[in-house]
Amino acid sequence: MFAYFCLMGRLKIYSSDIPRKNILAEREALYLSKSAEQKIYALLQLNYIAVQLNGGKPLKEPQGKGILIRKISHS
Repeated sequence: MFAYFCLMGRLKIYSSDIPRKNILAEREALYLSKSAEQKIYALLQLNYIAVQLNGGKPLKEPQGKGILIRKISHS
């Protein structure tokens, strides 16, 4: 068996023989080693991918009431 994790835009496949705490420690170390700019850029990339996978439509949209957002109803 294998476990799949995506971090900072890369998919990494782990053997299920590796303890989960070791995987989490590795992922945390990688995340903490990134600068704030790199973290924000990765977040923007993830948002872009999510929009593309949703047919070019955002997952959420503004309600026109400040910064409140709601999920788009898929009717």
